[in-house]
Amino acid sequence: MLKLHQIYFRKFIVLFILLFIIVGAIVYTSLKEIYIHQIENSLLENIKVISLHVKHKTNLDQLAVDIKKDLNIRLTIINNDGKVIAESHKDKTTMDNHKYREEIMEAKKDDFGQIIRHSETLGKDLIYVAKKFDNTYIRMAKEIDKINEKLLSLALKVGVTLITFFIIAFFSAYKVSIKLEKETNKILKFLLELTKKQKNSFINSDFSQEFYSITKLLTKISRVLTKQDKQKAKYTTKLKKSNDQKDDIISAISHEFKNPIAVINGYSQTLLTDSEINTTIREKFLKKIHANGEKLSLLIDKLRLSIKLDEKKLLPSLSAINITNLIQQNIEDLKQNFKNRNIILKSDKDITIKADPTLMEVAITNLIENALKYSEDDVHVNITNNYISITDTGIGIHPNNLEKITKKFYRVSNNEWNNSLGLGLSIVSNILRLHHFELSIESKENIGSKFTIKF
Repeated sequence: MLKLHQIYFRKFIVLFILLFIIVGAIVYTSLKEIYIHQIENSLLENIKVISLHVKHKTNLDQLAVDIKKDLNIRLTIINNDGKVIAESHKDKTTMDNHKYREEIMEAKKDDFGQIIRHSETLGKDLIYVAKKFDNTYIRMAKEIDKINEKLLSLALKVGVTLITFFIIAFFSAYKVSIKLEKETNKILKFLLELTKKQKNSFINSDFSQEFYSITKLLTKISRVLTKQDKQKAKYTTKLKKSNDQKDDIISAISHEFKNPIAVINGYSQTLLTDSEINTTIREKFLKKIHANGEKLSLLIDKLRLSIKLDEKKLLPSLSAINITNLIQQNIEDLKQNFKNRNIILKSDKDITIKADPTLMEVAITNLIENALKYSEDDVHVNITNNYISITDTGIGIHPNNLEKITKKFYRVSNNEWNNSLGLGLSIVSNILRLHHFELSIESKENIGSKFTIKF
């Protein structure tokens, strides 16, 4: 790992190179535009002078030769049809028609035309400027190679200036970085002492306002850590309380398992010790053992499902399901255990939703079963395109408990366990969250509850 001044050196070099390239490009582009603009204006002035000679019918061929000799500028005179009538650098009779040259076409539309291109005649890059006078186009061109030479010379001067400036700036900043590293090492040493419990409660730096603030803050932190040591006893107490809560949960689970296990052990022991037991009683005992075994299996399945949902290890297998048919089947199954209860289903038509059929069956069964357990009257199930509602007229839920009842192991009744682990609504809530559905609960004590699944 590099030291601070080494990182600084690398960053500085990269920054210098980037800045040098950017500044060089901007200077080169700007100066080139200025030089070209000056040449353009100069050529336009020359064209105006030459236009006087053209107007007075001066020998145009000789004029072109003189311009070449005296000014080293290319002169081309073109009539309105694009025919070259005078040329300084080439035999005019061998030249193509210039009517559609870009600078000529531009001069025809505007005050003058201008373009930079490579001349096949001279084998060089030229700037061409053309202007129309009456029915004649006067075009002058000048080499731009000298422009590049001047720009290169200026760029070298700017480059040397920048390099000199950056060398001075680098050494000044390098000294600052060394001092910065020294102050940083002092802070690191202080922090190391803190980690080793060697609490030096004071550190100070007058290098800069920022370092002064940092060291002042570190001094404050050191003193806070000292105070925190004294608060560990309180934290230990809180941790013990948390462990006690876990013990309560384990106790709740143990309680739920203990009752069916006791029933199974009691009946099975009777069957083992009494070989002459009546056949009817034997069958009754076996049914009790079987029912409690299923109850244990159901408790285990609920715990496993709850754990998977909490750990987000269960992904829904979505498909289009007829929710009306699914709920009708749930109701038929529940009536086997609640034979004297009415479950009234209202659904105008078959409703289809996209969901995991197994998980939705678990969620809806839990809600209807809760309604049956905590009420004695009819339970109403209403299905629409937007929601499913389960309504009962039972004991209801106190407002203080409404936000808590979907939490794991939370049960409204504290007087008895009611054969419940407090997992039902937690499982329902997690299943609906997986489907991006919403569970809405409305309840009033001694009036009843309404659980709504919104799609």
